[in-house]
Amino acid sequence: MKTILLSSLAKVFKDTEPNFNEFTSFSCLKNEKFSFQLALLAENAEETSVTFEIDSDIKNNISAYIVKNIPFRRNKKHNYDSFHYDLNRKEFPDLLEPTENSVELKANEWTSIWFEFKGDSSVTGEQLIRITVNSDGKAIEKAFTLNIIDRVLPKQELLYTNWFHNDCLCTYYKAEVFSEKYWKIVENYIRNAAEHGVNMLLTPVFTPPLDTEVGGERPTVQLVKVIKENNEYSFDFTNFRRYVKLCLDCGIEAFEISHFFTQWGAKHAPKIMATVNGREKRIFGWETKASGKPYRAFLEAFASAFKKEVEELGIKDRCWLHVSDEPSESQIKEYKKAADIIHELFADFNMLDALSDIKYYKNGLIKTPVCGEGEADVFRAEVKDFWTYYCCTQINHFLPNRMFAQPSLRNRVLGVLLYKYDARGFLQWGHNFWYSQYSIKPINPFKVTDAGGSFPAGDSYMVYPGKDGKPLNSLRHLVFFDAFQDLRALRLLESLTSRKYVLSLIEQGLDIPLSFRTYPHEQEWLLNLRKKVNKEIEKI
Repeated sequence: MKTILLSSLAKVFKDTEPNFNEFTSFSCLKNEKFSFQLALLAENAEETSVTFEIDSDIKNNISAYIVKNIPFRRNKKHNYDSFHYDLNRKEFPDLLEPTENSVELKANEWTSIWFEFKGDSSVTGEQLIRITVNSDGKAIEKAFTLNIIDRVLPKQELLYTNWFHNDCLCTYYKAEVFSEKYWKIVENYIRNAAEHGVNMLLTPVFTPPLDTEVGGERPTVQLVKVIKENNEYSFDFTNFRRYVKLCLDCGIEAFEISHFFTQWGAKHAPKIMATVNGREKRIFGWETKASGKPYRAFLEAFASAFKKEVEELGIKDRCWLHVSDEPSESQIKEYKKAADIIHELFADFNMLDALSDIKYYKNGLIKTPVCGEGEADVFRAEVKDFWTYYCCTQINHFLPNRMFAQPSLRNRVLGVLLYKYDARGFLQWGHNFWYSQYSIKPINPFKVTDAGGSFPAGDSYMVYPGKDGKPLNSLRHLVFFDAFQDLRALRLLESLTSRKYVLSLIEQGLDIPLSFRTYPHEQEWLLNLRKKVNKEIEKI
């Protein structure tokens, strides 16, 4: 049997021997999560049944997972750059399946065991982790040394939202919205998201008008109950209050209120359900003109009630409002009509929208624009509070992203870039989007990884649906969290030295200044950078 220890940045393909130096030691801070891998190759059928044991003083803090391959289909309409793995592959390693101490291998196929250490601030110093692999009556011992530095990562200040799709949870688990089954499942997934850096959650005050076919609708997950009697509106915030409390209990700190107008131009109202004379019905939707009097009157009534509610809950300053997602240059006129209403009714609220035309900001239509990474340099030079996002289109120009076919370095490097650009927030649209594009039909994320042939595999979700309403992680999910840990480590070093010092450390040895389009493509560069940062923190 062949074995090799690898960093979390390696992707292990079943038909390819890993081409990396053995990874046998590293360091982390004492409240940090740290991952590494053990790749295995059974060279004959007798070696395929494997057990393993962990011997370490910190073994109770270590979880093990089998890295499972998930199907991949190349979408020909996308313009992939050269910083991808072979796009003709039929599957990629992604799913992390929990295991106690065993793994079934296939002869002559590489498999990886993923080990995750979760620091609890109680242990410091060098910790030896011995892993003994038993197969066919033989034992192979591998040793990894983790130096746990007696410092803690500071709190994550950057706001990170990865759009949380309540309706996908209801659909997959066949859970009635707002049933006790629903609330338990939602808690499991929110808690997992918060544990991996998400501290701002999409909150469906009304059913989010996102990725919805024109004329179609997504399942109703509206948190605020609307009652209409004699053309007067009243609101029941019971479910909203429960959602907010659940989020706070799970570690969420900010609430991204769902968009008040439809995507791509703000031309219509979102789907809004109401009890009208005792009967539940849809009162607004695709047929509703965004700036028309009926919807304006509704928003006026809602704004008054909502402002009072969030003041009582003490979360007003933690709420962020949306007008419409991703309006284009040609849609400024329609967007302005909608934005004027929201600015008037919610004048002292935080507001943000994903858009990549700087004119929206320069014309005063948006307080906090969230630009695509490709426009980061333009927006960083103009905007006071810089936010950025990526989605299906950031697969060229070497822009950081998290797709199946991309090296994990491209996923994790984002943390260093967010530090250099002094970003205040990051947004991505698909934490658990398990529908086809435009939410036309549900998909099985274990088999369909590209939203029904529409997006690059990996764009639309970071977690898989596990049993008992609990999520299963992807390796992309854990690597992305490492990016945020890198960011926090850089912030810590800055507090001990200066921002100028940390930036010089990052740029050390680079021929071209670091940017979203220009960064070294070797995993050793990023690992060595983090190693230098840790050494500086430990020394100081």
